[in-house]
Amino acid sequence: MSWRLRVKHRTGFTYAGTVHASYNEVRMSPLDTPNQFTIEHKLDVSPSAHVSRYRDYWGTRVHVFDLHRPHTELMVTATSLVETPAFAPEPAGATVPWETYTWDSVTDRYCEYLSFTDYVSRDDDLDELARQLRGASTPGRAVADVVEMLHSDFAYVPGSTNVTTSATEVLTHKRGVCQDFAHLGIALLRSMGIPARYASGYLHPHSDAGLDHTIEGQSHAWLEAWLGDWHAVDPTNGTAVASQHVLVARGRDYGDVPPLKGIYNGGPSDRVDVQVEITRVA
Repeated sequence: MSWRLRVKHRTGFTYAGTVHASYNEVRMSPLDTPNQFTIEHKLDVSPSAHVSRYRDYWGTRVHVFDLHRPHTELMVTATSLVETPAFAPEPAGATVPWETYTWDSVTDRYCEYLSFTDYVSRDDDLDELARQLRGASTPGRAVADVVEMLHSDFAYVPGSTNVTTSATEVLTHKRGVCQDFAHLGIALLRSMGIPARYASGYLHPHSDAGLDHTIEGQSHAWLEAWLGDWHAVDPTNGTAVASQHVLVARGRDYGDVPPLKGIYNGGPSDRVDVQVEITRVA
């Protein structure tokens, strides 16, 4: 049975002085996919602003707005109603052999999901671990082994990393949060030659969630591996991605998908408050 989730994501900025102008990009609108359908989505901005929309290079829905009046606070609230899949679909090509990843048609098409970045970094230790994991009988088994290792051998410790932490740092310290585990999993898969991409959205933390009970949810990150088709897995929880997950954005790494980013002219930011509420309504 599929789930229907209502998500309210509020981000508020309070500035130490007056902000005279700003430009902002918002990535909080869930995607429509063969397995997920966005029924409603609304974005509220205070102070009020004209909001435009476009899809970025990676296919994510982006809302943009600018403000040209003095303000000392900014509040962005995204409210969505989303139907998520009842179960995790199996990738159509999950049995592709290792040789597939040497084909030019694969390496050329997915070159951006095979490249390394500041977040999805590599070193000799990471490459050696990837070499060991690549000993799996199939790429699908290797992906499962990466997820199992990250879930069992790495500690989920909020505050132990920050938004700039790289995959190699996570491997060294063996702790982090969902963003870190996604980056490290992607780095290992790319080192094996398997295209992998970063996915972000929301997670309802309770598999037995009751109806119409609003809880404090969270933004969440996971990864998608190309196994002849894209296959989403959640290394933080050691599971596939299904009814509890709401997909919002995809990219090479976190740098492509931040929920809210922008530039402004004026006083420094004094406080940022983020709140996510999730309600299962069906």
